[in-house]
Amino acid sequence: MMLPDWPVLNAAVDWLANGMWQLSWWQVVLYTLAVTHITIASVTIFLHRSQAHRALDLHPIPAHFFRFWLWLSTGMVTKEWVAIHRKHHAKCETADDPHSPQAKGIETVLWRGAELYRAEAKNQETLAKFGHGTPNDWIERNLYTRYSWQGVGLMLIINLALFGVLGLTVWAVQMLWIPVTAAGIINGIGHYWGYRNFEAPDASTNISPWGMIIGGEELHNNHHTYPTSAKFSVKKYEFDLGWVYISLMRRIGWATVKKVPPKLQLGAVRPVADEKTLEALIANRYEVMAAYGREMKRVCKTEIATLKAKRADFSVLKTAKRWLHRDEDRVPASARPQLAQARAAHPVLDKMVAMREELRQMWLNTSQSREQLTAELQSWCRRAEESGIVALQQFSQRLRSAHA
Repeated sequence: MMLPDWPVLNAAVDWLANGMWQLSWWQVVLYTLAVTHITIASVTIFLHRSQAHRALDLHPIPAHFFRFWLWLSTGMVTKEWVAIHRKHHAKCETADDPHSPQAKGIETVLWRGAELYRAEAKNQETLAKFGHGTPNDWIERNLYTRYSWQGVGLMLIINLALFGVLGLTVWAVQMLWIPVTAAGIINGIGHYWGYRNFEAPDASTNISPWGMIIGGEELHNNHHTYPTSAKFSVKKYEFDLGWVYISLMRRIGWATVKKVPPKLQLGAVRPVADEKTLEALIANRYEVMAAYGREMKRVCKTEIATLKAKRADFSVLKTAKRWLHRDEDRVPASARPQLAQARAAHPVLDKMVAMREELRQMWLNTSQSREQLTAELQSWCRRAEESGIVALQQFSQRLRSAHA
């Protein structure tokens, strides 16, 4: 009877334990961060900006690489992801929103976001209504969709071959990366906590001004304000890593950008607001209202400083300051008494809040003709400039210099 070849057996056991790559722990961490970052880039560039919102077209080389990588690292089906995300925008913050923390609770979305995704992916009505225009070629039908979970199985085998038993941990991190970052952080925190540049018609927030960890998806309020934009950053201090990658691909002909956030153009001040002014207002309404909000904050700050100098109580105004520039339906019931009290005590702020709502109604009112809306805008500018309120006067003049 022949004895086992111990050196060969030992080598096999060592290979199973340590894999082909004999890397230190920090090298394995770097590898894990690299592959999960590729997954994030694939989601934000391919699934989100290109497929769901058609903000850019991708060359077949990067497009198919992203599809293959997502099959390998997530098992997600393009049509399912796109359909669920489009439904989220169409039904945002309602009971039909697949993952709204405003409707389902922050704890549910944060910790069970992946479950919500899987449940909605089984809804054939959602797929039929919102999943149009996604890849439907031979490889999609016969591999990526038909054998969606075989991809992540192959990734497990690759990780085990590379790192041995440690590959299980690497694979587990890869499998959790999108459920935690996308289903939890973006869909949960991105509609619950953070700052807002724009008064988008939902609860979306920017989690951070520096979109690096999850590829620019941190700028969620910007995205919900301009959903068809390929670029998520709008302020000088904001950074969108996904846009950096798109810009690089654009230079070599791998990406064609269709749309970026609009930018209000200013020129000579017109004698009166006209139809061009109206066009500029409607096309750049979120930027215009954000500018108006900044003026309201400045006036409010001045009012608070005046009360401080008089040693008067300014607590109500300080509380109301957060909500003065918000749409009425976005002000929580608990803050409305303080807001009403602040407006009653400060006529300048009351006037600015009232005129803000009048301005907002100009693009919400679909029953009036272009001529009627232009006449209303002219009236608004005239009353603003006759109000005696410097902030309103300056804002009206700036508005009359706007071009679409």
